[in-house]
Amino acid sequence: MEISGSTAFYAGWSTLQTGQSRVDQAAGQIANTTIERSVTSQSSEAQVDRLRSVDRSRQSDLASNVVEMAQGKIQAELGVKVAKAADGVLGTLIDTYA
Repeated sequence: MEISGSTAFYAGWSTLQTGQSRVDQAAGQIANTTIERSVTSQSSEAQVDRLRSVDRSRQSDLASNVVEMAQGKIQAELGVKVAKAADGVLGTLIDTYA
């Protein structure tokens, strides 16, 4: 019996990388929003009033990014579980047929 690379292992690895990428992207967007807010805090009162309507939409963007980070974390954790399970199954197959 020929045992080649496990499709499940690579699927888990790919899921881990995708989850990590989601976390990185969301964290970057959150950091950019925070930097923009600190710049606007140094603006005049009239500018701040105009930006308040924009700020409300950014709050929902911030919430979306936090949710995206949480989803990426869960996706990465599940990818690790799939890869570990596939690795365990492959090890059992090798022990059984060796």
